[in-house]
Amino acid sequence: MSAGIPIYQVDAFTGSLFRGNPAAVCLPEHWLPDALMQSIAAENNLSETAFAVPAGRSWGIRWFTPTVEVDLCGHATLATAFVLFECLGLETEAIDFHSPRSGALRVFRREGLLWLDFPVDVPEPSDQYHPMAAGMGLRPQELYRGRSDYLAVLDSEEEVQRLQPDFDAIALLDARGLIVTAAGENVDFVSRFFAPQSGVNEDPVTGSAHTTLTPFW
Repeated sequence: MSAGIPIYQVDAFTGSLFRGNPAAVCLPEHWLPDALMQSIAAENNLSETAFAVPAGRSWGIRWFTPTVEVDLCGHATLATAFVLFECLGLETEAIDFHSPRSGALRVFRREGLLWLDFPVDVPEPSDQYHPMAAGMGLRPQELYRGRSDYLAVLDSEEEVQRLQPDFDAIALLDARGLIVTAAGENVDFVSRFFAPQSGVNEDPVTGSAHTTLTPFW
């Protein structure tokens, strides 16, 4: 049944092959059964597989990790737009997507780049320091809860880099995942994203996490 579905693999957030965050993009003519889309995503075994279906002048979009459907995914949306622009030759300067879980999203072209227009998520302070320390092996400097994820702020970029998380403990958090961040040495901030409860121990780059990171910083 899935043999006739076009599937692309795109490395997002990079200008180099085999770098960035790979996503699969599937373009069926109509929505497939949920179980089938989940099975395709599991077989692709990438952090996300996007399914996009034409809907008038816009596109419906959904995202699946190898184990679950997620509310929002940045890099797979970017990958989908790239396929529509570059592989299918879509001539418009902006693509409107609609997610049943996240609403209206847009990707547009400007000066040779693709830009994501995503909803803002302003996190609120959280007091769940004990379970967070169990997953991280240390107590974060600050802790917040966003729409989907926890956001833990550490003291330095080096601390973020050398963090060795306990994925089993993080999987018990009542969230999609955990964003760990700190002020950067040569950039505004650095971050890592862990989501074992969503089937992705550590995501190479997480566009949707930046809907929380950007307003925070």
